[in-house]
Amino acid sequence: MQVKKLLPLVLASAFVSGCATDGSFDLNQAVSVGAGVAQAATLSEDEVKLTATKAAAQLDAESNVVPANNAYMQRLAKIVKGLEHYDGLALNFKVYQADSINAFAMADGTVRVHSALLDAMPDDQVLAVIGHEIGHVKLRHSFKQMREQLLTSSAFQAAASTSGYIASLTNSQLGQIAYKAVNAQFSQSDELESDEYAVRLLNALGKDPYAMKRAIETLQKNYGSGGGFLSSHPSNDARIERIVTAIKKNK
Repeated sequence: MQVKKLLPLVLASAFVSGCATDGSFDLNQAVSVGAGVAQAATLSEDEVKLTATKAAAQLDAESNVVPANNAYMQRLAKIVKGLEHYDGLALNFKVYQADSINAFAMADGTVRVHSALLDAMPDDQVLAVIGHEIGHVKLRHSFKQMREQLLTSSAFQAAASTSGYIASLTNSQLGQIAYKAVNAQFSQSDELESDEYAVRLLNALGKDPYAMKRAIETLQKNYGSGGGFLSSHPSNDARIERIVTAIKKNK
Protein backbone atom coordinates (compact mmCIF):
# COMPACT_ATOMS: atom_id res chain seq x y z
CA MET A 1 0.00 0.00 0.00
CA GLN A 2 1.46 3.35 -1.03
CA VAL A 3 1.87 6.27 1.39
CA LYS A 4 -0.46 8.50 -0.62
CA LYS A 5 -3.20 5.86 -0.25
CA LEU A 6 -2.57 5.57 3.47
CA LEU A 7 -2.69 9.30 4.22
CA PRO A 8 -6.50 9.60 4.12
CA LEU A 9 -6.72 6.65 6.51
CA VAL A 10 -4.20 7.97 9.00
CA LEU A 11 -5.64 11.49 8.83
CA ALA A 12 -9.08 10.08 9.52
CA SER A 13 -7.53 8.30 12.50
CA ALA A 14 -6.17 11.64 13.69
CA PHE A 15 -9.66 13.17 13.43
CA VAL A 16 -11.15 10.37 15.53
CA SER A 17 -8.30 10.74 18.05
CA GLY A 18 -9.30 14.39 18.47
CA CYS A 19 -12.65 13.44 19.96
CA ALA A 20 -12.81 13.89 23.70
CA THR A 21 -14.44 11.30 25.95
CA ASP A 22 -17.60 13.43 26.15
CA GLY A 23 -17.96 13.39 22.37
CA SER A 24 -16.69 16.93 21.78
CA PHE A 25 -13.83 17.63 19.41
CA ASP A 26 -10.43 18.62 20.86
CA LEU A 27 -8.58 20.51 18.09
CA ASN A 28 -5.25 20.58 19.92
CA GLN A 29 -5.33 16.83 20.47
CA ALA A 30 -6.22 16.18 16.85
CA VAL A 31 -3.42 18.46 15.61
CA SER A 32 -0.92 16.73 17.90
CA VAL A 33 -1.86 13.23 16.77
CA GLY A 34 -2.23 14.35 13.16
CA ALA A 35 1.28 15.79 13.17
CA GLY A 36 2.62 12.55 14.55
CA VAL A 37 0.75 10.50 11.95
CA ALA A 38 2.07 12.74 9.17
CA GLN A 39 5.56 12.19 10.57
CA ALA A 40 4.97 8.45 10.57
CA ALA A 41 3.84 8.59 6.94
CA THR A 42 7.32 9.79 5.97
CA LEU A 43 8.91 6.81 7.73
CA SER A 44 12.30 6.07 6.16
CA GLU A 45 13.90 2.71 5.50
CA ASP A 46 16.50 3.35 8.21
CA GLU A 47 13.74 4.08 10.72
CA VAL A 48 11.92 0.87 9.82
CA LYS A 49 15.16 -1.09 10.19
CA LEU A 50 15.81 0.52 13.58
CA THR A 51 12.32 -0.48 14.68
CA ALA A 52 13.01 -4.03 13.46
CA THR A 53 16.23 -4.13 15.47
CA LYS A 54 14.42 -3.02 18.62
CA ALA A 55 11.60 -5.50 18.02
CA ALA A 56 14.10 -8.31 17.46
CA ALA A 57 15.88 -7.46 20.73
CA GLN A 58 12.55 -7.53 22.54
CA LEU A 59 11.64 -10.87 20.97
CA ASP A 60 15.07 -12.32 21.83
CA ALA A 61 14.52 -11.28 25.45
CA GLU A 62 11.17 -13.07 25.52
CA SER A 63 12.32 -16.23 23.70
CA ASN A 64 14.51 -19.18 24.58
CA VAL A 65 17.64 -18.21 22.62
CA VAL A 66 20.12 -21.06 22.63
CA PRO A 67 23.67 -20.13 23.72
CA ALA A 68 26.68 -20.12 21.40
CA ASN A 69 28.00 -23.42 22.81
CA ASN A 70 24.68 -25.19 22.22
CA ALA A 71 24.70 -27.88 19.51
CA TYR A 72 21.86 -26.17 17.62
CA MET A 73 23.70 -22.85 17.46
CA GLN A 74 26.98 -24.50 16.54
CA ARG A 75 25.23 -26.28 13.69
CA LEU A 76 23.53 -23.11 12.49
CA ALA A 77 26.82 -21.18 12.67
CA LYS A 78 28.40 -23.80 10.42
CA ILE A 79 25.50 -23.64 7.93
CA VAL A 80 25.52 -19.83 7.64
CA LYS A 81 29.28 -19.30 7.86
CA GLY A 82 30.24 -16.45 5.52
CA LEU A 83 26.67 -15.20 5.07
CA GLU A 84 26.86 -12.36 7.61
CA HIS A 85 27.37 -9.80 4.80
CA TYR A 86 25.90 -11.74 1.90
CA ASP A 87 24.65 -9.70 -1.06
CA GLY A 88 25.39 -6.39 0.65
CA LEU A 89 23.26 -7.18 3.71
CA ALA A 90 24.11 -7.12 7.42
CA LEU A 91 22.65 -10.40 8.67
CA ASN A 92 22.60 -11.84 12.17
CA PHE A 93 21.52 -15.37 13.06
CA LYS A 94 20.19 -17.03 16.22
CA VAL A 95 18.33 -20.21 17.14
CA TYR A 96 15.18 -20.25 19.26
CA GLN A 97 14.44 -23.40 21.21
CA ALA A 98 10.91 -23.87 19.88
CA ASP A 99 8.65 -26.70 18.75
CA SER A 100 7.19 -24.95 15.70
CA ILE A 101 8.76 -25.63 12.29
CA ASN A 102 9.67 -22.09 11.42
CA ALA A 103 12.26 -19.53 10.40
CA PHE A 104 11.77 -15.82 9.84
CA ALA A 105 13.61 -12.62 9.01
CA MET A 106 13.15 -8.92 9.71
CA ALA A 107 13.93 -5.82 7.70
CA ASP A 108 17.19 -5.12 9.54
CA GLY A 109 18.72 -8.50 8.65
CA THR A 110 17.61 -10.38 11.76
CA VAL A 111 17.24 -14.08 10.90
CA ARG A 112 15.92 -16.52 13.48
CA VAL A 113 15.59 -20.31 13.10
CA HIS A 114 13.52 -22.52 15.38
CA SER A 115 15.23 -25.63 16.71
CA ALA A 116 12.39 -27.80 15.40
CA LEU A 117 13.19 -26.75 11.84
CA LEU A 118 16.80 -27.82 12.38
CA ASP A 119 15.48 -31.16 13.64
CA ALA A 120 13.28 -31.52 10.57
CA MET A 121 15.86 -31.45 7.78
CA PRO A 122 19.54 -31.78 6.83
CA ASP A 123 21.93 -28.86 6.54
CA ASP A 124 21.49 -28.20 2.81
CA GLN A 125 17.72 -27.86 3.20
CA VAL A 126 18.10 -25.62 6.26
CA LEU A 127 20.38 -23.41 4.17
CA ALA A 128 17.73 -23.29 1.44
CA VAL A 129 15.08 -22.15 3.94
CA ILE A 130 17.47 -19.52 5.32
CA GLY A 131 18.19 -18.41 1.75
CA HIS A 132 14.45 -17.94 1.27
CA GLU A 133 14.28 -15.76 4.40
CA ILE A 134 17.30 -13.74 3.27
CA GLY A 135 15.40 -13.23 0.02
CA HIS A 136 12.58 -11.54 1.92
CA VAL A 137 15.15 -9.10 3.36
CA LYS A 138 17.07 -8.42 0.13
CA LEU A 139 13.94 -8.05 -1.98
CA ARG A 140 12.55 -5.67 0.67
CA HIS A 141 9.45 -7.77 1.35
CA SER A 142 10.13 -7.64 5.10
CA PHE A 143 10.71 -3.89 4.97
CA LYS A 144 7.51 -3.16 3.06
CA GLN A 145 5.41 -5.32 5.34
CA MET A 146 6.80 -3.81 8.54
CA ARG A 147 6.49 -0.28 7.17
CA GLU A 148 2.84 -0.82 6.28
CA GLN A 149 2.25 -2.35 9.71
CA LEU A 150 3.75 0.70 11.40
CA LEU A 151 1.84 3.16 9.25
CA THR A 152 -1.49 1.50 9.99
CA SER A 153 -0.88 0.63 13.65
CA SER A 154 -2.80 2.70 16.16
CA ALA A 155 -0.08 2.01 18.74
CA PHE A 156 2.57 3.38 16.42
CA GLN A 157 0.44 6.38 15.49
CA ALA A 158 0.08 7.19 19.18
CA ALA A 159 3.84 6.96 19.62
CA ALA A 160 4.32 9.08 16.52
CA SER A 161 2.45 11.96 18.15
CA THR A 162 5.47 12.50 20.40
CA SER A 163 9.01 13.43 19.44
CA GLY A 164 11.33 10.51 18.88
CA TYR A 165 8.46 8.14 18.18
CA ILE A 166 10.58 5.04 17.58
CA ALA A 167 12.37 5.52 20.88
CA SER A 168 9.00 5.92 22.62
CA LEU A 169 7.64 2.53 21.53
CA THR A 170 6.98 0.36 24.58
CA ASN A 171 8.16 -3.21 25.04
CA SER A 172 4.59 -4.32 24.51
CA GLN A 173 4.34 -2.44 21.22
CA LEU A 174 7.70 -3.82 20.08
CA GLY A 175 6.48 -7.28 21.01
CA GLN A 176 3.42 -6.81 18.80
CA ILE A 177 5.62 -5.72 15.92
CA ALA A 178 7.89 -8.74 16.41
CA TYR A 179 4.90 -11.10 16.57
CA LYS A 180 3.74 -9.86 13.17
CA ALA A 181 7.22 -10.47 11.74
CA VAL A 182 7.35 -14.04 13.11
CA ASN A 183 3.90 -14.75 11.65
CA ALA A 184 4.34 -12.73 8.46
CA GLN A 185 1.82 -13.37 5.71
CA PHE A 186 3.57 -12.51 2.46
CA SER A 187 1.90 -12.44 -0.93
CA GLN A 188 2.21 -15.45 -3.21
CA SER A 189 4.38 -13.35 -5.51
CA ASP A 190 6.74 -12.45 -2.66
CA GLU A 191 7.03 -16.08 -1.59
CA LEU A 192 7.83 -17.30 -5.08
CA GLU A 193 10.38 -14.52 -5.58
CA SER A 194 12.10 -15.55 -2.35
CA ASP A 195 12.15 -19.19 -3.45
CA GLU A 196 13.91 -18.11 -6.63
CA TYR A 197 16.32 -15.97 -4.61
CA ALA A 198 17.18 -19.04 -2.51
CA VAL A 199 17.96 -20.97 -5.69
CA ARG A 200 20.34 -18.22 -6.81
CA LEU A 201 21.94 -18.11 -3.36
CA LEU A 202 22.54 -21.86 -3.38
CA ASN A 203 24.06 -21.64 -6.85
CA ALA A 204 26.30 -18.74 -5.82
CA LEU A 205 27.57 -20.73 -2.82
CA GLY A 206 28.25 -23.79 -4.95
CA LYS A 207 25.49 -25.77 -3.24
CA ASP A 208 22.83 -27.99 -4.82
CA PRO A 209 19.91 -25.69 -5.75
CA TYR A 210 17.52 -28.65 -5.62
CA ALA A 211 17.85 -28.41 -1.82
CA MET A 212 15.13 -25.74 -1.99
CA LYS A 213 12.78 -28.20 -3.68
CA ARG A 214 13.66 -30.95 -1.21
CA ALA A 215 13.07 -28.62 1.75
CA ILE A 216 9.48 -28.03 0.63
CA GLU A 217 8.94 -31.73 0.00
CA THR A 218 10.42 -32.72 3.38
CA LEU A 219 8.18 -30.35 5.30
CA GLN A 220 5.07 -31.23 3.32
CA LYS A 221 5.64 -34.98 3.65
CA ASN A 222 6.43 -35.01 7.35
CA TYR A 223 4.56 -32.03 8.75
CA GLY A 224 1.91 -30.93 6.24
CA SER A 225 1.11 -27.24 5.85
CA GLY A 226 -0.75 -26.60 9.08
CA GLY A 227 1.74 -24.18 10.59
CA GLY A 228 5.17 -22.58 10.57
CA PHE A 229 7.22 -22.14 7.43
CA LEU A 230 4.69 -23.61 4.97
CA SER A 231 1.52 -22.15 6.44
CA SER A 232 1.49 -18.84 4.57
CA HIS A 233 3.13 -20.04 1.38
CA PRO A 234 1.74 -20.83 -2.08
CA SER A 235 0.55 -24.32 -2.98
CA ASN A 236 3.49 -26.70 -2.89
CA ASP A 237 2.94 -27.97 -6.45
CA ALA A 238 3.12 -24.42 -7.79
CA ARG A 239 6.19 -23.66 -5.68
CA ILE A 240 8.04 -26.77 -6.76
CA GLU A 241 7.27 -26.08 -10.41
CA ARG A 242 8.62 -22.53 -10.09
CA ILE A 243 11.68 -23.73 -8.16
CA VAL A 244 12.56 -26.29 -10.84
CA THR A 245 12.09 -23.64 -13.55
CA ALA A 246 14.38 -21.27 -11.65
CA ILE A 247 17.03 -23.98 -11.25
CA LYS A 248 17.03 -24.72 -14.97
CA LYS A 249 17.15 -21.00 -15.78
CA ASN A 250 20.10 -20.40 -13.47
CA LYS A 251 22.26 -23.31 -14.62
